[in-house]
This record gives sequence, structure tokens and C-alpha cells, in this order.
Amino acid sequence: MKKIESSYRDQLWLEQMLDYIWSNHFSDVEKVNEVKIKYGRKAKRRLGSIGLDRNDQTISIITINPIYRDPEVPQHVIVATIVHEMTHYAHGFNSMHDRKQRHPHRGGVIRREFAERGLESMYIEQKKWLDQNWISILEKHFGAENIYRPRKSKLKIKIPWWISGL
Repeated sequence: MKKIESSYRDQLWLEQMLDYIWSNHFSDVEKVNEVKIKYGRKAKRRLGSIGLDRNDQTISIITINPIYRDPEVPQHVIVATIVHEMTHYAHGFNSMHDRKQRHPHRGGVIRREFAERGLESMYIEQKKWLDQNWISILEKHFGAENIYRPRKSKLKIKIPWWISGL
């Protein structure tokens, strides 16, 4: 992989990574609208996302977890996340491209796209690294006591009055 000239994993580095990935792995994907990349907020489960700019719905914004600035996170993990989000862009999710399917992850479409672009080994390596290391990275950034908290359930089950005794 090409050495990127910039301060270590700052905004400019992120933009250069996007340009590098686009020109080397997504050159067949037309840039039909402006695409920006930025660091978002720390998250335990979300590595990256793509969405449309709230102020200008013609701009796609790829948001990357800022935990990726940590030097313990290998570069190929970050690149794989950007490739993942670029796959969504190419498939018409939060971009001006036509949607290629109804659901963004159904049927192994992401892994298949990595394979078609000669990047399946990167996909596998990212998954392996995350399985083996992500918990310790989260402990470092959030504290061990804060990473195992279960998700808040959005499902509220109303208990009938005849069961609750009301």
C-alpha cells in the first residue's frame, strides 16, 4: 500500500486514503456526486457509515470511527472500513447511484464486492483482527466497565392489565 504523506491519521490522511482507494479499487465507479470523508464520534459497534449531508442532500459523507486514529489499529482495518462504505456508495445507498439491491448487506454482498475487487483477503484479515483485538481497543478508549453494557431495548412490551393486576 502506498505511503500517504500527512500527519498520522488526521483529516488530510483520511481524505488521501479515500482518494487512493477510489483511484486504485473503485476507478470503475463514477463519482456522480461529491463524496466527503470525516471522523465522527466514538462508537463501540459502528466502524463507519455513509449518509447524505443534512444541509445538501447531493453530498455523500463517509464517517469513520475516530478510535481508528489509535496506532494499535492496523491500516488495513481502516482501509477495509472505507472500502465497505464505498461499496454502499457504489450500490446506491446514500449516493446518487441507482440502488442495486433492496438491503445493503443481504446475501453477503459486501464480501462479494471485496472479492470482485481483489480485496477478499483484506476483508478476512479485518474480520480476524476485529474479533481478536476490538474488545481490548474498546477497553482502552471507554474503560472495561463501560463496554459490556447491553443495548437499550427499543421494544417495549405492554403488559395487559389482567396480568399486571391493575
